[in-house]
Order: sequence, then C-alpha cells, then structure tokens
Amino acid sequence: MIKSSVIEETNETSIAALREDYDSLGQRLDRRGISIDAIKAQVSDYGVAVPSWGVGTGGTRFARFPGSGEPRHVFDKLDDCGVIHQLTGATPSVSLHIPWDKAPADDLNAKAEELGLFFDAMNSNTFQDQPDQPQSYKFGSLSNTRDETRTQAVEHNLECIEIGKAIGSKALTVWIGDGSNFPGQSNFTRQFERYLEAMKRIYQGLPEDWRIFSEHKMYEPAFYSTVVQDWGTNFMIAQELGPKAFCLVDLGHHAPNVNIEMIVARLIQFGKLGGFHFNDSKYGDDDLDTGSIDPYRLFLVFNELVDASHRKAPNFNPAHMLDQSHNVTDPIESLMVSAMEVQRAYAQALIVDRPALEAAQDGNDAMTATTLLKQAFRTDVEPILAMARLEKGSAIDPVSAFRKSGYRARVAAERPAVSGAGGGIV
Repeated sequence: MIKSSVIEETNETSIAALREDYDSLGQRLDRRGISIDAIKAQVSDYGVAVPSWGVGTGGTRFARFPGSGEPRHVFDKLDDCGVIHQLTGATPSVSLHIPWDKAPADDLNAKAEELGLFFDAMNSNTFQDQPDQPQSYKFGSLSNTRDETRTQAVEHNLECIEIGKAIGSKALTVWIGDGSNFPGQSNFTRQFERYLEAMKRIYQGLPEDWRIFSEHKMYEPAFYSTVVQDWGTNFMIAQELGPKAFCLVDLGHHAPNVNIEMIVARLIQFGKLGGFHFNDSKYGDDDLDTGSIDPYRLFLVFNELVDASHRKAPNFNPAHMLDQSHNVTDPIESLMVSAMEVQRAYAQALIVDRPALEAAQDGNDAMTATTLLKQAFRTDVEPILAMARLEKGSAIDPVSAFRKSGYRARVAAERPAVSGAGGGIV
C-alpha cells in the first residue's frame, strides 16, 4: 500500500483551491435547487468493482507488451487493487476470474480484509483451454456438440460458485466465446438449445441469494456468428432461466451506432438488468478506458440508472464493474481514472432536473429536454468527486499521488519481468 504521508503531502498543495472550487460550484448548484453536499454523499457511497485481471497489461490477438511490475498471482493483483481503492476511495470490491485466481479461500479472505476490500461477482473461464483439462473448447464450451465437453464447462462454473460462496461473492458472470467462423459450421437452433440446457444446469447450482449474469458480445473470438450475440438473445436467456438470471451489459460489446442507453432502459423496464462492465469503444469490443471515447454516452447510461432509482423501478439492483484492456498505459492509473469517470457520470446524472425533464418529455418539447441533459453533462463536477476523496482520506489527484509514491518501481523490483512472447488476451 502507499504511505498515508504521501497522500497527505500531495493533497496539501491542492486543498485550498479545492475548497474554493467546491464552494463556488455549491453556490451555482444551489441556484438550481441542488444541494452539493447531498450529491457528494451519494457519490461517496458509490463504488465500482475492479476486475482482478485488469491490473495486468492487456493485449491483442497479435501481441502483448508486458509492463513493469506485473502481478505474479492473485495476491499481487489484490495488492494493486488495494492501491486503486486507497487512492480513489471508489473501488471497494474485486471480481475474481477462475482458474486464473484460484487460491485457498482463507488466504483470499485474509488478504481482502488486510486491504479493506471485498469480493464481487465470480467469473468463469471456458473460452480457453487449461493445461489439465481433458476436453478442449476449440469448438465451444457450453454449446459444444460433445456432451462431455459441455459437462466439463458446467462443472467449472459450479466450481466457481463454490469458491465464491467461500469468499462472500453473491453472483456468477458467464461469458463464453462460443460461435462459428463459417456459414453452415453450426446449426444456430441446436447450438442455442445446447447452451440453454447447460446454463440451466448451472442455474440449478445457484444458492438462493445469488444471481447469474449472462454477457452478450457481438463478435470475437468467433467471426461469423456468436451464440450470445446481442441483448435480445441475452434477454431470452434470462427469461428462460428464471428469476435469478440477469443480463450483463458490457459497453464495449456493441456496434458503434447501437443505442446502449435504450438497451439499459428496456432491461430495467422488464426487470432483467444485472449489471455493467464499464469501458469504451471506437469500433466495437475495444475495451478502452471508460469515458475515453464517448463520455456523453456514459452519462446517458447513468441518466437511465438514476431515473430508475428515483422512480424505484422493481428488481433494480445492478452490479457495476470495470472491464478494460490496458495495452499502452499503466493499468493502475487507467483503472483509477476510469473509476473516477464512472463517478463523474453518476454525479452528472444526479444533478439532472428530473421534474423539468419529465415535463418537457410529456409536452413533446425536444429542445428543452435535450438542453436539460446537456446542462447537467456540461457541469464540472470534479470538485464534488475530489472532495469526496479528500474526506475519505484518499487522494485529490490519485494519478499524481500514485506516481509520487514510487509504487510501480517498488513492485517492479520485487516482481520478475514477464515475457511478451505469444499472442495477447482476447
């Protein structure tokens, strides 16, 4: 972890300016009938999960260029996740990926307690073969034509549930790479029937207080068809499985012109929004840093979430997690900035004048409605985010504090360099 004195020293140079900015913004929001302290309290209570795999360097199908001080195992990953939360105060939970993060539950719990973290949704891996598995996933996992391969994939997911129960997780996220690369390679109907049958076996193994999230992805690694390719198929899966099944929305897994915020609204309306993987995309499935391409779209997604919360939409309890590939940046820095971008979108959505927006919508006043959203989006809410961090003992400027701490150089000296040979992660 980073010494508190480093955080205090970096904060000291910015506190006076921050208080001035916070008071100024508070006066402007007050004229709009908004309490800045109330918004700050809600932002302070908000948290987004960090993926354990996110603290390592990502890659493409062609190459991977490792960074210095990459985690050697899950406990190094948790250390890095602890630093992210220490500096931002916004990432209290970690989502593990099995088998990458397999370790004794007692050791995981002890490490998490030491770092002030807890565990979010479990993630299974049936999109790549492991050294000790008898069946290959080359031609699919949960939808494979071979019953023994599907059974192996089901048993792996059930194992993830058992591990999750021991560390306090309450959800399982299932993403598969199943699909086809050539027309005629797979029968779409029979393939989907096999997938549903396998998912029902996993669903039966869920504890009563757990949820299962299915994630859609329009392409990759299969390039002709994907079994769970869009939100419509995802919704059918959740409906077919039962009340503990929900849809996970990854912002990067959509075509460039898809209206993601409308998808979010539809899933909320029918009680099947399970949660999010936050990232961004230029072309589709880029897994870029959250808000790096289209921060307005991120805000519009949170506008739907805040609207649902205000009207107390039934069965509404979405999980929030980052999911990104950091190819050219320090993963810790990218995850900190992304967590703050998610908080920013949330704060901006909180200051939307909802009664005025509803009146404009009911009166078919398109110009007023869109102006109200733009007014909230254009408001610089950084003083709210920074003040929330300061009051938690976190850093006003997390990236500056991280760089000043020398954490990356310190762990690089302890952790062996990793080879970049071979392809990257998909």
